Amino acid sequence: MSDCVVCKIINKKIPAEIIYEDDKFMAFLDVHPSAPGHTMVVTKKHVSTMFDLETNKLGELYKKVCEIALAIKNSEIKATGFNIGVNHWKTAGQELEHLHVHIIPRFEGDGGGAIQSIVNNESKDSLRDIAEKIISQID
Repeated sequence: MSDCVVCKIINKKIPAEIIYEDDKFMAFLDVHPSAPGHTMVVTKKHVSTMFDLETNKLGELYKKVCEIALAIKNSEIKATGFNIGVNHWKTAGQELEHLHVHIIPRFEGDGGGAIQSIVNNESKDSLRDIAEKIISQID
């Protein structure tokens, strides 16, 4: 996709600090890092979300994410934890329309929180009602 920032990085039209690359994936440091070593792992194939990627490729992507996260952990960065996640669609904060997985290194006392701390939107429905709504959509 010609106007995609991630595709431009993949095609070396925009500079980036690339820490890994093969024929399917690339990992580079986030230009606006939340922490030292904040990395984005991307598919070289342009897809917007994980729902657009073949199932076997999704597994390969997350295997690569694990390898990169362990490389960060074992490096001199000395992260003591990670938040790993994907923002899907604008409501969830997706700013780039290209699938990318964030690896955000965590450190003791860094002031960050757990993934579940990013939203506090309590439901008026019971857990059973919510479960039934979701189950009705699963094949």
